[in-house]
Amino acid sequence: MTRTQDLIVSLDRIWKVKPPSPQAVQLASDTALSPLQAQLLINRGISDNESARSFLYPRLGNMADPMLFKDMDRALEVILKAIENREKITIYGDYDADGLTGTALLINFFSSLGLPVSFYIPSRLDEGYGLNKQAIEKIVQDGTGLIITVDCGISNKEEILLAMNSGTRVVVTDHHETPDNFQALCPVINPRQADCRFPFKDLAGVGVSFFLAVAIRAALREKGWFGKKPEPDLRDYLDLVALGTVADRVPLLDQNRILVKSGMEIMTRTRWPGVRAMKDVAAISSEISSDDLAFRLAPRLNAPGRMGDPLTALKILTVESSSMARDLASEIDTANRERQVVERDILNQIETMMRTTRGTGDLRTLVLAGSNWHKGVLGIVASRLVDRYHRPSLVFNVHDGIAVGSGRSIDGFNLYNALNQLGHLFDKFGGHAHAAGFTMKASNIKLLRRELEDLARSDRYGLKDDDLIPSFDVDAEISLEDITPEMVRQVRALSPFGEANPEPLILARSLEVIGSRVVGEKHLKLRVRQERKTFDAIGFGMGARHPLAGKTINMIFTPEMNRWQGYESIQLRIVDIKM
Repeated sequence: MTRTQDLIVSLDRIWKVKPPSPQAVQLASDTALSPLQAQLLINRGISDNESARSFLYPRLGNMADPMLFKDMDRALEVILKAIENREKITIYGDYDADGLTGTALLINFFSSLGLPVSFYIPSRLDEGYGLNKQAIEKIVQDGTGLIITVDCGISNKEEILLAMNSGTRVVVTDHHETPDNFQALCPVINPRQADCRFPFKDLAGVGVSFFLAVAIRAALREKGWFGKKPEPDLRDYLDLVALGTVADRVPLLDQNRILVKSGMEIMTRTRWPGVRAMKDVAAISSEISSDDLAFRLAPRLNAPGRMGDPLTALKILTVESSSMARDLASEIDTANRERQVVERDILNQIETMMRTTRGTGDLRTLVLAGSNWHKGVLGIVASRLVDRYHRPSLVFNVHDGIAVGSGRSIDGFNLYNALNQLGHLFDKFGGHAHAAGFTMKASNIKLLRRELEDLARSDRYGLKDDDLIPSFDVDAEISLEDITPEMVRQVRALSPFGEANPEPLILARSLEVIGSRVVGEKHLKLRVRQERKTFDAIGFGMGARHPLAGKTINMIFTPEMNRWQGYESIQLRIVDIKM
C-alpha cells in the first residue's frame, strides 16, 4: 500500500488513492480482520470493533424499533380501527420501483390477513407524482375508509384535506424531505420529520412500509388477532424491500444494509411467483447481487410505468399464478426494450443539440428541453447526461406551454436545496439531493437555466472545476501477489454494495499487458502480469481503450471470482486504466 495519498489523472478522470490509516492496524488487531479488510472498513467510516461486526454481519435482530417513528402510535390506532371494522383500505403508492414494492408489500400483507384492500398507482405520464384530487375523489367514491400512502404524500396538504373532509382517514408513509412550514394533518410516518426519534433517516419508501407492517403485526398479536390464524412471516417480504431499497439508491448502511442483505438471501428462494418470473427473464441465477437488483430487475420493474402502464409492474409483485407471472414478466421485458429505444432516441437528439452549439463549454449545469420527449424516460436521460458530462442535468419535455422534467445531480450540488432557492420558477417540484422532478411554465426555462447556473457558481452552492471531473476513490494499492481467493472473499464480505458503500477499488501499478483484445464488440479483455503473477481482466464497455501487448499500465479494479462451466478463477473487473 502507498504511504501518502496520490492524485492520478487518467484521461479526464482523477484517481484519489487513499493512504493507509494507522487505525486500520489497530482495527485488524482488535477484530482478527486482515489489514486490507480493516482498511476498507476505515475508508467507510467504520473504526471500532462493534461497528465492524455490525457492518460485516448485519442481523435482523438489530432492526430498530418501529415504535420510534413519530406518529406510529397514532397510525396504528387509525389502522387497527379500520381492520376491526373491516373497512376498505386503499394503498396509494408511487409509480417507481420503490413505491411499487412498498405498495405490493402492504397489499400482500393485508391480503394475508384476509382484509379488503385495494390500491391506486397514478400514471407517471398523465397524473404525475404524488396524490391528486381526481384520484382522491375516485377512491372516496369507491367506499374507501382508509388511505395509506407509500413513498408519497408528504407534500400533498390539499389532497389529504380533501380526503379527510370527505370522511376518509389518511395515514402518510413517506421518506422524502418535508416541505418548509410542514404541518401534519394526519398520522405521518417519515423518518425525516425533524422530531422523529427513529435513529436512521435514510430508509427508502418500501423500508418505511416494512416497518409499518412490523408494527401492525405486533399490535395485532398483542390484541390476540392470531389466536386461531397463522401470523404472516414478514421475512418473506424482505426481497421486495431489498429490490425497492436498492432501486431508490438510498445509502446501503445501517438499517438499509440489514434489510437488503437479508432480502437478497430471501430472494434466492422467493415465495412470490412474479419475482421468480422476473429473475428468469433477466437471466439471474440463484446467486443474487445488488447489481442484479439495480441493473436487471429495477429497470424492468420501472419500465411499464415509464411507458405509461404502472399497473403491470404492480400486478407482477402481487400475482399468485405462476403462469400469469410468466406472461407479465414477458410484458415487462418488452416494455423495458421499448424504453431503451426511446431513451436512446432522446439522447441522440441531445447529442445533436450539443454538437450544434458550444457543447458544455464552461457551463456547470445543463438544462435541456425538447418537444415530444417521452416524459417517462426523462429521469434516465438526465442520469445518462450526468454520467457523460458530470454536471447537474435537468431535462424537460415541453407541450402546450408547460414543461415537465426530471433532474439528476452530482456529489457537491444538492439539487433539492438548489431548486428550493428557485421555487418561484416552478409550479411544483420535489425530490432530494441527487434527483428531482418538476413542472413549470415553458417560458421560465431560460430564466431557470441562467439562475441555476448562477447558483452553481455561488459561494453557497458553487461547483469548483475539480467537482466537474469524474473521480474514483481508490481504497488501497496492492501487488498482484496479494490477490488470492481468500482476499477476494474478504472484499466481497463488504457486500451488498451500492450508495455509500461502493465496491472497493484496488490499484495495481506497472502491470505488463501480455494480452489485449476486444470481446463482444465493445468489452476489453486483458491478460496482465506483475513479476510472476498473471491475471485475466475485463473492462465492460471499454473496448475502444485497449492497450497493445507489451505496454505497461496502472489499473484500478475490483477483484471477483469468475465462474464458468463449473470452474472458478479470479478475474479483475477493470474500472479504469492509465497508460
